[in-house]
Amino acid sequence: MNYQESIGYLESIGKFGIQLGMERIEGLLRELGNPEKELKCVHVTGTNGKGSVSSMITNILRAANLKVGKFTSPHLVKYNERIEVDGKDITDADFATAISAVKVAADSIVWKGVCEQPTQFEILTAAAFLHFNLQKVDYAVIEVGMGGLWDSTNVITPVVSVITNVQMDHMDRCGNTIERIAMQKAGIIKEKLPVVTAAEGNEALGPIVSFAMFKEAPVYLYGKAFYGTEVTSSMDGQTFTLHAGDFYHSDYSIRLPGEHQIKNTSVAIVAAKLVSKQDDRINELALHVGVANTLWPGRLERIHKKPDIILDGAHNPDGALALRKALDKYYPGQKIHFVFGMMGDKDMSNVIKNLIHEEDVVYTVRADQGNRAAEAADLAKLVGPNAIPETDLGAAYGRAVATAGSEGVVCVCGSLYLVGSFKAMLQQEKEQCN
Repeated sequence: MNYQESIGYLESIGKFGIQLGMERIEGLLRELGNPEKELKCVHVTGTNGKGSVSSMITNILRAANLKVGKFTSPHLVKYNERIEVDGKDITDADFATAISAVKVAADSIVWKGVCEQPTQFEILTAAAFLHFNLQKVDYAVIEVGMGGLWDSTNVITPVVSVITNVQMDHMDRCGNTIERIAMQKAGIIKEKLPVVTAAEGNEALGPIVSFAMFKEAPVYLYGKAFYGTEVTSSMDGQTFTLHAGDFYHSDYSIRLPGEHQIKNTSVAIVAAKLVSKQDDRINELALHVGVANTLWPGRLERIHKKPDIILDGAHNPDGALALRKALDKYYPGQKIHFVFGMMGDKDMSNVIKNLIHEEDVVYTVRADQGNRAAEAADLAKLVGPNAIPETDLGAAYGRAVATAGSEGVVCVCGSLYLVGSFKAMLQQEKEQCN
């Protein structure tokens, strides 16, 4: 298959949706010769923050002059974004090669009766493992797609496991309580291998600590084993002090705003320090340079000043609360002009409650053209009288910028799919102008 054919293949199996379970990915990887077994990995799960943490760990390892692969999801504009080596997305040619090889393996196991058709995410997971193995990376940072225990990435034996946090999201598949969701995420913990987490509260920590004890895995808890304290903070970035144990105190500078990123960065640094226990190439300088070099698109990402235009996924209540805290911190007393779209199967009411104030102006849109997206009119009813439904994303954005004025703040948020659609729109406009 060429690149377009490989995308067509992925889109064709996308309609089968998400199916948890390990038999398909295990059969697929056996057919490919188990490339994942050749990789040294860091495994990252969590409700929010796993993308930022994965990027920071990746950049720390790269700052140590190591060759590093990273697998994340979802993509914003292009599938290639999910599979990265040394900071560069997989090329179209390599993507087509990997997907073609995995398709042959998938067709084979279905024909043999080993299992049913692997899902789109399982195909992408296998392609990532295959590509990283062919590229002979020193480490691969693997982000969980959903949950952990039954996620297709949970076939690896990592150097360290990371659980960023546990909040309510994907309740239909991971459970409808914090405890049940935590049990799913704790499923990535492996026998006698360390786990780092910033999860909070007995409901989340209980299952994680219990599972770790059962696996005899050492646990490093944010707030106990380590923590970060803010020194300076703005939309341009932050400086904070990481405290780890009785004797380690060091200041770090990052380019990611929001107090939640101090916690995420602390988790990433401690995870990397645990990797360094078996790899002395990862030194103190790499820790500082790696996090300082990290940017993470679509999460409190400011793409323009005057007016300030900010993009953020904020697709669940905890993410929405983190975004609101940041907006109130960096733009105190200012009215926010939102371009807001969500998936209809998300907790829309609590996202709106945590994110939007009565004085804000909200232009609601469909997050994308898929059938999961909530209708703009339905979202506007949930938001209230300060919401205006718009049928076109470009029109909604134009109105938000016009009403905000040069000193205002425009925030495009509610779903990573919306952020992806928005970025694709800007890219198309840029190409038309050239």
